[in-house]
Amino acid sequence: MEHQGVVDEIRRPVPVYTCMDSASFRKETGSFRGLSRGGSRDGGIGSRGGDGQGLEDGEEAGAGIAAGKRSRLRMGAIIVALFLSLFVSALDATIVATAAPTISRDLSSAAGYTWIGGAYLLANAASGPIWAKFSDIWGRKPIMLCALLLFFISSAVCATAKTMQELIIGRAFQGTAGGGLILLVHVCISDLFSLRQRSLLMGFMEGIWALAVYINLPISGIAALLILLFLDIKHEHTSFVDGMKALDWFGIFTFLGFTLMILFGLDFGGVLFPWDSAKVIALLVVGFVMIFAFIYSEAKLAKYPLMPMSLFKRRTNVAAFSVVFFHGFVFISGEYYMPLYFQAVLEASPLRSGLLLLPFIVTGAIAGVFCGVIMHKTGKFREIIWVGALLLTIGFGLFITFDAYTSTVKAVCFLMVGGLGSGILFEAPLIAIQSQVEQHNVASATATLSFIRNIGVSISTIVGGTIFQNSMNGRAAFLREAGLPKNIFDQLDGDSAMANVMLPGMLKERAWEIAAKQAFAYAMRNMWITYTVFAFLAFMASLFVQAAHLGTEHTETVTGLRKKEEEVVAGSGTATPSS
Repeated sequence: MEHQGVVDEIRRPVPVYTCMDSASFRKETGSFRGLSRGGSRDGGIGSRGGDGQGLEDGEEAGAGIAAGKRSRLRMGAIIVALFLSLFVSALDATIVATAAPTISRDLSSAAGYTWIGGAYLLANAASGPIWAKFSDIWGRKPIMLCALLLFFISSAVCATAKTMQELIIGRAFQGTAGGGLILLVHVCISDLFSLRQRSLLMGFMEGIWALAVYINLPISGIAALLILLFLDIKHEHTSFVDGMKALDWFGIFTFLGFTLMILFGLDFGGVLFPWDSAKVIALLVVGFVMIFAFIYSEAKLAKYPLMPMSLFKRRTNVAAFSVVFFHGFVFISGEYYMPLYFQAVLEASPLRSGLLLLPFIVTGAIAGVFCGVIMHKTGKFREIIWVGALLLTIGFGLFITFDAYTSTVKAVCFLMVGGLGSGILFEAPLIAIQSQVEQHNVASATATLSFIRNIGVSISTIVGGTIFQNSMNGRAAFLREAGLPKNIFDQLDGDSAMANVMLPGMLKERAWEIAAKQAFAYAMRNMWITYTVFAFLAFMASLFVQAAHLGTEHTETVTGLRKKEEEVVAGSGTATPSS
């Protein structure tokens, strides 16, 4: 390109720095000085996901400051910054669930219950792959800072919102920023560490989800400062104009088109418009047509595809993507709809319902950390995915037994089983997919996995809400027979019940209270049956995941448009499996 000095530097032969083996990493934890010179020894699948096989001999594989020369302070600051970024985004994906019924009631919007989470999740799902492509072209650091800035501003909008419309707009922008933060944290970890090492760090990242408290603004500011000062992943300068020209614009247009249209169609159907209305049908039909346009664009037209179709050519990738979709579909129901059960049936306050949800979140976090350590020490991920999917199925199957008389102790114990399965499946499928692709495709693979999980999450909240509303409508005759007055009955119909979860405990007549609680429990039971079926599908898909070697050697990713051009010329794609 026009920056000749950069080109000359790239062509100058330099030694390749590879990461230490796992034993050295364990011995040197905290010092980050275990990097050594030498070429990659691993030729298997695992090495492809961690050693940068896409780099030719003689190219600069370090990071300007070679990975082995980073100081203890710099590496520690980078990891703290990434974990803080994950913390604030994880917080917003979970904390609103316990407060959603109260927020919906205070802002006088029954339909807002679904949209408080739906706006965040929809924007989160639609934005992930675009953030990844931006970071490939303009570098991880500036794009992460942009995501943090957007998150900071949107958090302020949510904190000062006076109406449901303002809150939903703020949540949509939070979801856009949060999608970028969660994705880019995983990508940066994958850039900096080998497969074996990143499995350990990603396990610790799972523990971040258990620490949610309302401190978005100061933490995002601290994370941005640390990233600005210390994150130094190698990037070849790309001008703004060149980067904009290189973007897969048709892919972005069709990707956003099918994502938003399908999710809006599912969101609007049965809530704002009947399912057979022209608006809902048009959104769904055009959305599905744009899926095929997107696939054609990525396979035939795009020079730098948003979602390379080569990622779907391996059995393990397809199986892992399927596990991730079903896992996303299932786990969010525990975090989003279980507080509804606690508040309506167990008469828990929003604060207490959050505390009751902790066993689900904390056991998941502990399981994630523990499995990260196991993957780091053994290099095995397939068996972990099997166990996680099985526990997920058992745990959510146990939820089906929840009724109007379930004890708190029983609910907490069953939540722990479901939490174990949920936590195990967050990072292990990502390691499985990264073991199948070369280093330069890790960002796209990670973004694709994130998108598929978020689509599962987004569809789940819509499906769960629809099942709940239809089930509550189906209990109308039962509630009438129980003698509920019309003004109370109207507050428990399908459209209004979610905003009146505290009503059963406030009824004066014991018979009315029991009838209302049974109606809520019945509606929730139908939801848990559906989610158990999807958890079982995750288990079936996990059986097709193949074992692979997790390498300890690693060469850091180099981002920038010139690097992407070299990869296109080289024609490199997914890694070849080893025997």
